[in-house]
Amino acid sequence: MVFLSNPLPGSLIALLLSSRVASLAAPWTPDYQTDAEQAVLSQSASSSPPSSSSFEESSTKGAVASESKTCSQIGLDLLGRGGNAVDAWVGTQLCVGVIGMHHSGIGGGGFALVRDTRGNYTVVDYREAAPAAAHEGMFRHDPRASLRGLEAVHRRFGALPWPAVVRPAARVARDGFDVTRDMVMYMAYGVQFAGWNFLVEDPSWARDFAPEGSLVRLGDVMTRKRYAATLDAVADHGADVFYQDSAVANATIDALRALNGTMTLDDMRDYRAILREPINITYGDYRLFSTGAPSSGAVCLGILKTMEGFAEDGDADLTLHRFDEAMRFGYAAHQQLGDPDFLGDDMGRVEARLLSAAGAAATRSRIRDDATQPIEAYFPVDDDTDRPRRPVYAGSSHGTSHVVAADAAGMAVSSTTTVNLLFGNLVMVPATGVILNNEMNDFSIPGVSNEFGYAPSPANFVRPGKRPLSSINPVIVESASSGTLFAVLGAAGGSRIISSTAQKTTTMHDAIRAPRFHDQLMPNTATFEYAFDNATVASMAARGHNVTWVREGYSSVQGIRVLSEDEDGNIDGFEAVGETRQKNSGGLSS
Repeated sequence: MVFLSNPLPGSLIALLLSSRVASLAAPWTPDYQTDAEQAVLSQSASSSPPSSSSFEESSTKGAVASESKTCSQIGLDLLGRGGNAVDAWVGTQLCVGVIGMHHSGIGGGGFALVRDTRGNYTVVDYREAAPAAAHEGMFRHDPRASLRGLEAVHRRFGALPWPAVVRPAARVARDGFDVTRDMVMYMAYGVQFAGWNFLVEDPSWARDFAPEGSLVRLGDVMTRKRYAATLDAVADHGADVFYQDSAVANATIDALRALNGTMTLDDMRDYRAILREPINITYGDYRLFSTGAPSSGAVCLGILKTMEGFAEDGDADLTLHRFDEAMRFGYAAHQQLGDPDFLGDDMGRVEARLLSAAGAAATRSRIRDDATQPIEAYFPVDDDTDRPRRPVYAGSSHGTSHVVAADAAGMAVSSTTTVNLLFGNLVMVPATGVILNNEMNDFSIPGVSNEFGYAPSPANFVRPGKRPLSSINPVIVESASSGTLFAVLGAAGGSRIISSTAQKTTTMHDAIRAPRFHDQLMPNTATFEYAFDNATVASMAARGHNVTWVREGYSSVQGIRVLSEDEDGNIDGFEAVGETRQKNSGGLSS
């Protein structure tokens, strides 16, 4: 994008901005079932199941990219059966929740940006909401939101029957999947962060992760049979089986009550996915669409809009410094965001300022080319005093997973899901195998300053029914002149999502493979992957940036680019790329 092809990071919004700068364990079957598990397996929902009528199969060209090649293949197979991009996304996403359970699954939530075949965009907010009993002093559990979002998108846009897109993931969970290098790494991190080996010592986790008494190892085949049964119930009865007064829902409430959780069946029953309007900017010859608050699409697009106004002078080091400064201003603005249903017009004004040409120009005027600035200098200017407002912090999100899908008719989905921290809140529902999220931690905590002494942001305080601020920002790119689909992009990695989505180079593969940097203002440090150009990093230090080196893997990116169209205007060529830092990712196209 605004980027160097060597020294700069390269992560997403790929290709469009490349011209800005020239250089730079063994299978296991449980031998017993509890009464609760038997009730789940025999569940029959009160509501009617989704339609499972017969359908004709015909191949659809398309592309899918995710952190798991196995899951991307499911999406491609659904396209081969006549499904569209939405069908491919749902099937892939549910599979990622099976294999990538450490940061995704039906116990979490997320955001989806959907482009239909006529170029119309819809945002589906299936972020978790605080329980009715939530208050500013508690931070435990949220209603699980993921299935409501997947079902809402599929009902509106899907082509295949619901059971057809759900059952492949159930099959993977039941038949088993290989323990990969990525999974071994995340298990080690999860245990390290938790401070105890919950995967082995907690009986509910151990049934999947240590069926023979020791943790599964690289190359073992792991099964999640309880989770498979839950997905089968979802395939048969729809998402209601997860939220209504059912064995599945009651099992969740029982697990939370055992931990003094406040969530009730009413919270589960009342949860709804929300349809929101997308946000967008023009950038050169392209129009970029993303998701608004309570996600952070406006921050990502605002950074790019700021960069668009700088002259192309060929100075790679200066461009990187400016990009970092634009990022710091963007992350300062991020602290003002929150749930628009609770903040009203204030959110509209904040996002409009980030996305407008005038707002971008105002940010550029505050960027110094010779040096970086103190943290306090980046916060929005108060209209009354003409000085930066008092710094606040809004907290940050953590482990996430991204899936992108597109088809020949121009339909596309870019979606990020999360259970927040690795393995969520470390609670696996014994009867269902569902891992619960801890998204309540994404709210700001009143009276608790961060490590830099800054007060928490009131915009992100918890309220009953409120959705916490998220760093998620999926992106879809189209031609500004013709409106044809160009690219589908997204990143995972908590607060690094924004910086990862705003970086780029030439081909999608080069963009995703290129080294990345990150600066979220707090902490006051610019981090660079080890492969980053040393001279460029030195130039940042010379401008006063606190620089440090980090290993690869703090963020992950998935991307699809349209390569060609046939004479009828249908897309007949895609470049699909999975995150190169994840050894088992897969970008597949047909």
